[in-house]
Amino acid sequence: MVDVYVGIGSNIQPGRHIKMAMELLSAHFPSIEYSRVFESEAVGFEGANFLNLVGRFSSLDVERSLVASVNLEKDSGDKIEQSKLVAILAQQLKQIEDDIGRVRGSEKFAARNIDIDILLFGELKSEQPVQLPRGEILENAYVLWPLSELSPNLTLPGLNTTYTECWQRFDQDSQVIKPVDFR
Repeated sequence: MVDVYVGIGSNIQPGRHIKMAMELLSAHFPSIEYSRVFESEAVGFEGANFLNLVGRFSSLDVERSLVASVNLEKDSGDKIEQSKLVAILAQQLKQIEDDIGRVRGSEKFAARNIDIDILLFGELKSEQPVQLPRGEILENAYVLWPLSELSPNLTLPGLNTTYTECWQRFDQDSQVIKPVDFR
């Protein structure tokens, strides 16, 4: 069992779409906890401000949803390889985005009604099916600040640097971000 972190963002009716994402994520991953919600400027394109947050849940939630979805009986000693769980999780998150009405095929840097990305899956490092840890963690305030608050002592895989230390070193004037009251 490891902790899984996902980044969640929206700049099209963001209040509505973030709430929908949180409801669906909570239904799929009962152990999920959320950071505060932050408002940030669009990065990489001109557009409306985003609402962003980070969620953390147990990889056991992913395993349980897999077992339930295929009606498997799993011995407690059986383990599903982490890379397979990441691929399954990526599909689950894509389905949640689709259920919220995500339109695919647009540019990488564009307005989104919802975007849910796997940021970390324990200490796993990979390029496929997704890059882990996700490269944007250290590049974007809208990921780094909520991640550092949700898990202040979490360290960068393979290093002894916490995400809190990374946030403290981040050029905080380079990107406009602020916590918002979100209910």
